Amino acid sequence: MSNYEIKEHDVLVIGAGGAGLRAAIEAAGKGISVGLVCKSLLGKAHTVMAEGGVAASLGTVDSRDGWQTHFRDTMIGGKYLNNYRMAELHAKEAAECVYELEKWGAVFDRTHDGKILQRAFGGHTYKRLCHVGDRTGLEMIRTLQDKGVHSGIDVYMECTISKLLKDGDKVSGAFGYFREDGRYILFRAKAIVLATGGTGRAFEVTSNSWEYTADGQALAYDAGADLIDMEFVQFHPTGMVWPPGVRGILVTEAVRGEGGRLTNKDGERFMWKYLPDALRGDYAADINEANAWVNDTLSGKLKTDYRRPPELSTRDNVARAIYTEVKEGRGSEHGGVYLDISYQPADRVKKKLPSMYHQFKDLADVDITKGPMEVGPTMHYTMGGIRVEADTQMSKVPGLFAAGECSGGMHGANRLGGNSLSDLIVFGRRAGRGAAAYASNISEMPKISDAEIKEAIDELEAPFKREKGHNPYKLQKDMYAITGSCFGIFRVEADLKKGLDMMEELNERIKQVGCGGGKNYNPGWHLARDLRNLSIAAEAIGRSALSRKESRGAHSRLDFPDTDEDQGHENTSVWKDGDKMQLAKTPLPVMPAELKELLKKKEVSHA
Repeated sequence: MSNYEIKEHDVLVIGAGGAGLRAAIEAAGKGISVGLVCKSLLGKAHTVMAEGGVAASLGTVDSRDGWQTHFRDTMIGGKYLNNYRMAELHAKEAAECVYELEKWGAVFDRTHDGKILQRAFGGHTYKRLCHVGDRTGLEMIRTLQDKGVHSGIDVYMECTISKLLKDGDKVSGAFGYFREDGRYILFRAKAIVLATGGTGRAFEVTSNSWEYTADGQALAYDAGADLIDMEFVQFHPTGMVWPPGVRGILVTEAVRGEGGRLTNKDGERFMWKYLPDALRGDYAADINEANAWVNDTLSGKLKTDYRRPPELSTRDNVARAIYTEVKEGRGSEHGGVYLDISYQPADRVKKKLPSMYHQFKDLADVDITKGPMEVGPTMHYTMGGIRVEADTQMSKVPGLFAAGECSGGMHGANRLGGNSLSDLIVFGRRAGRGAAAYASNISEMPKISDAEIKEAIDELEAPFKREKGHNPYKLQKDMYAITGSCFGIFRVEADLKKGLDMMEELNERIKQVGCGGGKNYNPGWHLARDLRNLSIAAEAIGRSALSRKESRGAHSRLDFPDTDEDQGHENTSVWKDGDKMQLAKTPLPVMPAELKELLKKKEVSHA
């Protein structure tokens, strides 16, 4: 058997973004040994790309805000498919977690009287997003990284985990390799927290960084956990569309939160046409009302008497609107629409949106203080993921926990902007706490068999032994063709079935993927491993989408355009059965009567 080093920890956290760092900090605070594995370098997690802000009902800008309204907004945005308990805990604990970040050194933008400043975002009733210009995620990672390093956490950088190991039905460790030179490493652990992020790299046009290859979802699936609601893939409405080399890079919702206007090639502010009838009253009825809201924002009065501009509709609705405008021939020069904030003072734009200013200036040679941006939908977020218990974040596999985007349930059918960053710190903390409690109740390190280790090594070395194996880059391109054309923004049964048939054939070729060269700095080898994880995610998305015969949130079926209330009471669940993926519908947890009452009210008290 090949050589490998061995490390032991009470809790092993896989993934070093916001959720993973927060979980590791919480577990280390319980006085136990914690290891933190990151696929990239510490501090380069995809969380740094979250720009607009972290949603929490501090009420510093509008005192009417409270956890009840945040809970209500989250449930409405998720089309009532959320795990109610996760949405409740999130709404109740987000403010505490933001103040915790502040205590640890996070520097948020401030109101005139020194409180944390909050901005508007799509789907939120009040101005709720605490922010640092448009670099909020970067500030969060800086703060958590500094806190984590001083918490005694052992960090393993540029390390990929390829397999979870089990002792009977419970987790016992993880096997992986260092990306630099292919050295193998075995982690023994009493509990494991997965915090690996989403599935964005299953799609060609995505705002996600290279690490987002469904690692956590696939590791949990192989270990026996359920994946839920994988059909709900959020296409962020505004990604860059030009030049081609930067296509898909995120254009933060903060641009619209600060008053950015969406127009088509004819100069029409088209979003009024796409407001759902049920929510039309929440948004400005005409351009004068929308301008009043913007003037209020510009003046710094920060009132909330005006209804929101239509550009601040939920992400699923704005993405479908842009897609439709382009498809019907009203798009911009390069196949998007225009997003314009250049009518505002240049100094304000640079102050509020510094990253966006430099991003467009450096990458597209566009000065957003002088002209519009071209934007279009980009695959951005996965609402589904590993099924977890709300209070502890443990999956159905004993000792295996998950937090952040790789877990499912919190966001339902569609995530509100800003809820991702608060999700990371609320449930990262709970996962770390749950894993520490679980590990503390185990006296001896679980057993790991030599057979499992050999299987993990053989799987990693197999691509080198296939001299005529399939090219991983060609397989990746073929996967993009399937997901883009069959599992995208709008779906129909014929395309979904066709895509699943093509995925079945592609999966057989992935089993025979090959790569040349050695293990040192070999991206083809890394991709050969990633392809299997991505294929699991893609198949789960396709099967789940085919099974949900309605349109709800981020899942849009052209052949079933209406929402079916009967399907709003159940999750789509997939799991591994031998070499096959099985699917079933499972009921949502029953919501208590007092929370149901909150959802019925237009205005809720937070006294």
